[in-house]
Amino acid sequence: MRNLFSPGDEKQYQHEVTVSDIASFKEGMVHAVYATFALGRDAEWCCRLFVLDMKEADEEGVGTFLTIHHHAPALLGATVLFTARVKSITGNELICTYEAKQGDRIIATGEQGQKLLKKEKLERIFNQLVKHG
Repeated sequence: MRNLFSPGDEKQYQHEVTVSDIASFKEGMVHAVYATFALGRDAEWCCRLFVLDMKEADEEGVGTFLTIHHHAPALLGATVLFTARVKSITGNELICTYEAKQGDRIIATGEQGQKLLKKEKLERIFNQLVKHG
């Protein structure tokens, strides 16, 4: 693992809300706005941008937690800017805070955690699950 970052360092990711991001379930569409679960996916991606720079060729990041505080809606077609900030790096664990904004409006905030592990260790863990269902 390359330790390239310090608390306060930032990464950004911009996302335009599409039909696949709106709040809908098997029963149909709930609202034509950015769904909380889609916000979570994109927040996690923004935080993962740090991991892409930090991991060695034989390593991979795995998410450990995600919190989402959904403050306001973002409509279909809206552009949302995610800003992830390093909160801490302890051993192989990276904790980030994030904020999602549409213009000046805060859409969501939260935290996300990831651990960097050797790919062979992850493969052993996943194979163990397959064997024991």
